[in-house]
Amino acid sequence: MQKPNKRLEGQTCIVTGSSDGIGEAVAKAMAMEGANMVINYHSSKEDAEEVAHWISSKSECGNAIVVKCDVSKEDEVKSMFKKGIAEFGTVDVCVANAGMQLDHPLHEMPLKDWQRVIDVNLTGQFLCAKEAIIEFKRRGIRLEISKSLGKIIHMSSVHEVIPWAGHANYAASKGGLVMLMQTICQEYGPDKIRCNSIAPGAIKTDINKDVWSTKEGRESMLKLIPYKEIGIPDDIGSVASWLASDESEYINGTTIFVDGGMTCYPGFTANG
Repeated sequence: MQKPNKRLEGQTCIVTGSSDGIGEAVAKAMAMEGANMVINYHSSKEDAEEVAHWISSKSECGNAIVVKCDVSKEDEVKSMFKKGIAEFGTVDVCVANAGMQLDHPLHEMPLKDWQRVIDVNLTGQFLCAKEAIIEFKRRGIRLEISKSLGKIIHMSSVHEVIPWAGHANYAASKGGLVMLMQTICQEYGPDKIRCNSIAPGAIKTDINKDVWSTKEGRESMLKLIPYKEIGIPDDIGSVASWLASDESEYINGTTIFVDGGMTCYPGFTANG
């Protein structure tokens, strides 16, 4: 868990998909930095309310509200930002974390499953970034709060660079995210808007529990990780809270891989 400090005090952060897993860890870590939080959920309201209650109960944290939103729907994304701004005055950080998988061999993949994953994982990130930029430019820079006009963090995956058979829709969405993030950096860097991605590797969440919770699955997963350890959501939360702070001010347009070395081709460890 992120140690409490004040790197994000006076700022408001939206974290999409923050009712559980990596999003929950990111929201809690940023709250521990003193930020006000907009906790977003799609279907698990009770879980989102538990996250908000945890934040509100900690003296080190800012305040929190819960907002339902399907990030693939423009009107719902606009509404989420409006509610955050109405409650806290502005938005300073947007972490576009919400994502999903619908896995099939490519030749058996229904178009609707291809489209749904692209809609959530890529179009949803575009919509969140768009609304964040609109709010950043409306508000203007506040140097007493942050050296940046605003910060956007895209939650990507090691599969923005590692192909993934049986998951073409997911891998394509993350590959597309690279160019979205870098284009935002290029286009809005002159406005002092920072945009970066975080690419988790194997992280212990419910989505992959059937793999890491068994001895066989864990051993198979560890073969892909030079560090021989499976990450936890707090590993991502710590990176995200730092990346949102002025301590990382000169980092813009890059992906930070949090993967224990998974992208370093561990299959070649013993000369291939």
